[in-house]
Amino acid sequence: MTKFGKLPHKDLLSIAQLSGDDVQQIFATAAELKAKRAELNDLLAGKKLAMIFEKDSLRTRFTFDIGMQDMGGHAVFLDHRDARIGSREAVRDVARNLERWVDCVVARTFKHRAVVELAENCSIPVINGLTDYLHPCQALSDFFTLTEKWGDVKGKRLTYIGDGNNTCHSLIYAAAKLGTNITVCTPEGYEPNAKVINQAMIAGQESGSELRIMNEPKEACEGTNAVYTDVWASMGQEDEVEERAGLFREYQVDEELMALTDNGLFMHCLPAHRGHEVTSGVMDGENSIVFDIAENRLHVQKAIMLLLMNGEGS
Repeated sequence: MTKFGKLPHKDLLSIAQLSGDDVQQIFATAAELKAKRAELNDLLAGKKLAMIFEKDSLRTRFTFDIGMQDMGGHAVFLDHRDARIGSREAVRDVARNLERWVDCVVARTFKHRAVVELAENCSIPVINGLTDYLHPCQALSDFFTLTEKWGDVKGKRLTYIGDGNNTCHSLIYAAAKLGTNITVCTPEGYEPNAKVINQAMIAGQESGSELRIMNEPKEACEGTNAVYTDVWASMGQEDEVEERAGLFREYQVDEELMALTDNGLFMHCLPAHRGHEVTSGVMDGENSIVFDIAENRLHVQKAIMLLLMNGEGS
């Protein structure tokens, strides 16, 4: 049976900590797990995953849980929506309990610091399932799907339209590691975090990735190979929904915008608000790969768990 390697870090908190080779290792492992899903069903037999979620979830919760089942392991879900990590019990104490019971933790939190602190105090792997700052598993799944469609993503152009949020940050990091050119187009004042931009530009010098920050959607989409969008108001920003709807209206991805691309693919991390950030025509169009991406969350996250938990594997 295939030997699986090991990622060089204990945890996966950010794509920024990975090299381009690390990302390719995740992709190669995901591809094999996807192709041999029925056969490779005992790779994490006896292993246990703790899932700590402060936010609602469909894709992240199902794919991590099913992923563990696929590989012979078990997942335990802890719903912390009403009591955030660290409010009832210190994060370091939560970490020191969990490491006695399980083999890995995936945490989906508001504050990024909560996941970082969990990892710092845990001897077992911690996976960032989403924070307000980053969404690494999503972006890795996005780019894995692009490799399925295109083969090599190096030199291709991805255009992100909308809010410079957690998903946007992780897409920027992934593009910089893989040599993909990325354009981020947001309303003024909603650009991605300056630290992310600076780190990605440094990484991009090695990979050949170009990062552009723009405010004009039509210019940003001209000749691009793929267009990505996300909700205009993320979880925790419910009080900004109406204000953002007005500011972002001209950033809707519609048929007219997609017509400016080079037969571009359409991407979305979901859930999508049809009629807001994207029209139903684009969402359901022949170039939409949103559900391929959703499927691949399962395979990419299985690869991450295996490479963190199983070492050399068998």
